[in-house]
Amino acid sequence: MRIVSGWRGLPDDARGAAVAIGNFDGVHQGHQAVLAAAREAAGRLGVPTAAAVFDPHPRRFFQPDAPPFRLMTDRLRAETLAGEGVDILYVLPFDADFRSLSDADFARDVLSAGLGAAHVVTGAEFRFGQGRAGNAARLAELGAEYGFGVSSVAPVGDGDPWSSTRVRQALREGDCETATEILGRPWIADGVVIHGEAIGRTYGFPTANLRMGDLLRPQYGVYAARARIDGAGDWLPAAVNLGERPTIAEGLETLLEAFLLDFEGDLYGKRLDVALHHFIRTEWKFDGLDPMIAQIARDVEECRALLGV
Repeated sequence: MRIVSGWRGLPDDARGAAVAIGNFDGVHQGHQAVLAAAREAAGRLGVPTAAAVFDPHPRRFFQPDAPPFRLMTDRLRAETLAGEGVDILYVLPFDADFRSLSDADFARDVLSAGLGAAHVVTGAEFRFGQGRAGNAARLAELGAEYGFGVSSVAPVGDGDPWSSTRVRQALREGDCETATEILGRPWIADGVVIHGEAIGRTYGFPTANLRMGDLLRPQYGVYAARARIDGAGDWLPAAVNLGERPTIAEGLETLLEAFLLDFEGDLYGKRLDVALHHFIRTEWKFDGLDPMIAQIARDVEECRALLGV
């Protein structure tokens, strides 16, 4: 997949695609329906399939101090979009100038003149232009005026449409099963393994530690999970603690700590994808290390049972 930054002055071979537009945070099953419609239009027109996303996420632009909320890192989103058949990923800079574009400006300058879109696909609830003035019907009008086709995709779900908001709510409640249902796969945190306090190694449970960055914080606690090293190979069973480790000290940085079951090797500096499958318990503050170690051993056995290993 080709990643293209911006929309001005693009070469001819980066223009003319069927473009799905959205934030695609999580690439959940509603997003997947939009991408499928873009693939269908691309096949019908004989053009590439593209997705257009905004950087930064508009929510971060308008609420710079908002708590972390992203469901995916940029890397994982790009990989997931490529797996959905996207040939070109447009990363559109969301800044003050972009925000000031009217709905007609966006259609004319960005979609038509900039991307040279042959067709544009959105969700039915898509809004665009200054003040969110444009909607799917308005985009269809502007597409007819500026020379690109438009289609919108109805919400997908179980009565209450599947959305990134619902995934966030489920994860904050430790409801991995609902998050998995909406996403079509378990939720994944990913990052480069860093050095932690190295306490786990001393009591037999060495962990690979990830910073969460701007990723959403699911319910703090212990999870049965699976992990993949450097984006390749098998998904390995893991016991995960997500939180601030209050037994060790107060006010520690939030980390995701993954103990890969039956694994031996050095993971420092490697990229780890960690998929949360089942929530086991909330994070506790223990009266010392001995009761904490005993509970971790029980947690590991519960992880084995839940993961069938």
